[in-house]
Amino acid sequence: MGPRVLVDATAVPADRGGVGRYVDGLVSALGAAGADLALVCQRSDAERFGRMAPDAKIVPGPAAIAHRPARLAWEQTGLPLVAQQVNADVIHSPHYTMPLRSGRPVCVTIHDVTFFTEPEMHTAVKGTFFRSAMRTAVRRASRIIVPSKATRDELVRVLEGDPTTTDVAYHGVDMTTFHPPTEDEKRRVKLRLGLGDSRYVAFLGMLEPRKNVPSLIAGWAEAVHWRDEPPALVLAGGSGWDDDVDAAVAAVPSHLRVIRPGYLRFSDLPGFLGGSEVVAYPSHGEGFGLPVLEAMACGAPVLTTPRLSLPEVGGDAVAYTQPDSDSIARDLSALLDDAERRSQLAAAGVARAREFTWAASAEAHLASYARALADDR
Repeated sequence: MGPRVLVDATAVPADRGGVGRYVDGLVSALGAAGADLALVCQRSDAERFGRMAPDAKIVPGPAAIAHRPARLAWEQTGLPLVAQQVNADVIHSPHYTMPLRSGRPVCVTIHDVTFFTEPEMHTAVKGTFFRSAMRTAVRRASRIIVPSKATRDELVRVLEGDPTTTDVAYHGVDMTTFHPPTEDEKRRVKLRLGLGDSRYVAFLGMLEPRKNVPSLIAGWAEAVHWRDEPPALVLAGGSGWDDDVDAAVAAVPSHLRVIRPGYLRFSDLPGFLGGSEVVAYPSHGEGFGLPVLEAMACGAPVLTTPRLSLPEVGGDAVAYTQPDSDSIARDLSALLDDAERRSQLAAAGVARAREFTWAASAEAHLASYARALADDR
């Protein structure tokens, strides 16, 4: 039995975006691995986490921490008290921030460094806050956990992080949730989206500047506008704050279809991703790139960029393009015209996705927790 770890899951959003999928996958795998685990979370998540890790000690936080300012204040005072109550040896803060006086070693997950390298891709308030949080974590945390070698290298380069106290723990993908869909699953999603028998190009993620959605829209329109039966573009995910998305949609020729369904049900994601002609994810850069891995697991041919961690995830099992709209148009068009290439990528993607398991991620996290405790002693 390793150290008793308190995971702070209070930052997990209700919509289960990237950080939510990370914490959910990790907690389930830590529970399955028999880790000595305690977890503090939003009250609305207590039952859910209890099912994921039945042997863990689940502590619902106060109702006020549903609001971010209150949660951040509670992190400094309430979280150390919870750690004391559950007799934790180590605290894991999985989303950039950490308690400064906890009386025990703290591991902090830093997902990416783009708040420094591409500040224009984030709101000014969010960027200022997270840059400060990351500087603090690099200086004060016992161990930093990152989801890729690219993020580790950026952390060392940009923030002079210590590579000897930085641990790489790749994310995983749940192949029961994300799987090549049945024809019925594909049909159900198409009906919900109002697509009928039409083909479509899929995007899944927050519509924020880093995801490069305006360039995707322009590139897709250029790649399909001249076709007899042009595939639609479906932009699924949260609306984010990228004002250029609306302008890009407004510029699309009237005979083309852009569908923005917002968040899709979890159960619809395999049919949505695996039922597309191509999943296009031309991000300016990711700390890991979970949407790419999930699309691969669903047997979708993926077009992404060779930026930061994305080649670590995609390897030779995805197609690459540059983030400008002309490159996206050229490379998306080539994929749409090559059914054999799409089929090869789909098969290769499923095979590669199987290499990324939450069990392996949990093992890497447990090693980091043990190192944090050993370093402290």
